[in-house]
Amino acid sequence: MAAKLWLKLTVEEIARELERTSTVLLPLGVTEQHGYHLPLAVDVYNAEMICARASEQTGCLVAPTLNYAFSGGELPGTINISPQVYGLLIMEILRELCRHGLRHLILVAGHGGTDNTHAIKSAAEMFLRLNPQFADRNLAVFLFWEYSPTFLEIAAQGDFHAAWAETSLMLHWAGEEVRRERMVLDEPEFAALMRTDQDAYEAREQRVEHRAVIARRYQSPRMKVGVMGYPERASAELGETIAREAVAGLVELIRAMEAVG
Repeated sequence: MAAKLWLKLTVEEIARELERTSTVLLPLGVTEQHGYHLPLAVDVYNAEMICARASEQTGCLVAPTLNYAFSGGELPGTINISPQVYGLLIMEILRELCRHGLRHLILVAGHGGTDNTHAIKSAAEMFLRLNPQFADRNLAVFLFWEYSPTFLEIAAQGDFHAAWAETSLMLHWAGEEVRRERMVLDEPEFAALMRTDQDAYEAREQRVEHRAVIARRYQSPRMKVGVMGYPERASAELGETIAREAVAGLVELIRAMEAVG
């Protein structure tokens, strides 16, 4: 069946869909740097495409994508909004989805990042805590990479951002948008450092040496490209495998939630 995309439906059509299904997916992307070879929309593609394919299999609704989030990076093109504002916006959207009578709500993250992931989970938890009138709703946070053994295996080899796994996904989603000839890295020492930890791009400054003083975190000036891994290893076939695994995990979650009624 065709994916049930909220923005493509009319008032009449959405009313019919709300009578038929009680499940909605909210794709969460980000507008963020992905090296010189990938577009800023990588994480938008990840969230939207995984949701659309799960909808094709289950008939659930797919809400409009939230394209702004907290990246933490500062290279040209990245648009950051604070994790606090991001979390509040997610909570507002959830409230509206609940108002429509939807009972099973799944936040589908296309972007990882420590701060961003924490903001999503915190927003979901606080929404349920502050809205007892929706205590009968089921709310989940789906981090797609956690449901792909292939993605996790690649990450274990020091590949995180805009590299082997993400480039493979983009080759699968929209190969024409990948600039293969621009697969370049930061200077070798720094590129190697970023393969050890996805947060290694951050620099810290603490002007007072005291445990109570908050350090200022910011993007290291050494980062010029922002690729964390091995983009030259990417293939559309690998991207298809990761996509299939992630969609299967999401479909399983949808059916588990719907089974409770």
